[in-house]
Amino acid sequence: MVDRKPLISGNWKMHHNHFEAIQTVQKLSYALTKEDHALVDVSIHPPFTDLRSVQTVLDADSIPIALGAQNCHWEDKGAFTGEVAPGMLAKLNVKYVIAGHSERRELFGELDQQVNLKVRAILKAAMTPILCCGETLAEREAGSTEAKVSGQVIAGLQGVAAEQVGGLVIAYEPIWAIGTGRTATAEDAQTVCGAIRAVVAQSFGDTAAAKVRIQYGGSVKPSNAAELMAQPDIDGALVGGASLDADDFARIINYRIA
Repeated sequence: MVDRKPLISGNWKMHHNHFEAIQTVQKLSYALTKEDHALVDVSIHPPFTDLRSVQTVLDADSIPIALGAQNCHWEDKGAFTGEVAPGMLAKLNVKYVIAGHSERRELFGELDQQVNLKVRAILKAAMTPILCCGETLAEREAGSTEAKVSGQVIAGLQGVAAEQVGGLVIAYEPIWAIGTGRTATAEDAQTVCGAIRAVVAQSFGDTAAAKVRIQYGGSVKPSNAAELMAQPDIDGALVGGASLDADDFARIINYRIA
């Protein structure tokens, strides 16, 4: 059995200017201990405008928190006004990049093919994708959750080698639970995350499936983090609103002592 170190990621979405981001990072660093970092990997994903400021703080103070981005384009360069290339992020020491977040899919019409191009571009730039998947409330009520999620995972990983799959992160984030206060039960989340691991095993082999880290995202907060993280196929959390407050985010990272 592979021991998968949990990854707790804070997605700040379109919140915090760079001054607020610096303050939040510093406060979070004070709230975490060496033991926390030994047991849990932590990444934060601020807006693009905050990345350089946050990188400077992390590097200057040797804070063992990984810098992440919320999105990227799949091309190395070009006439794509408003977009950010993977290589630009890599130069800022970004380690993790979210690909295909449900808000990107639902609000901006991102397609599975585009998400796949991003996953491959992120890997090419020597960063780690957090490939997101999740169903709408209508799909959940229709009983098509596993079919929707499995299809997104398979499409998102097209052309990716098995050894690469084992090193990346997949985040299950049901759309109906994002920012609504509604959360999948720990048992429901485990069922879907287990199905994701089974899909990876079928497509890429048992070794890749054993190594890939699967996060749950969707109204994760200090009160439910421990129960979610106790599930065998949940290896971390993609945290939205609760990660904006350093104290709340630290309590989620400290789920083991909740």
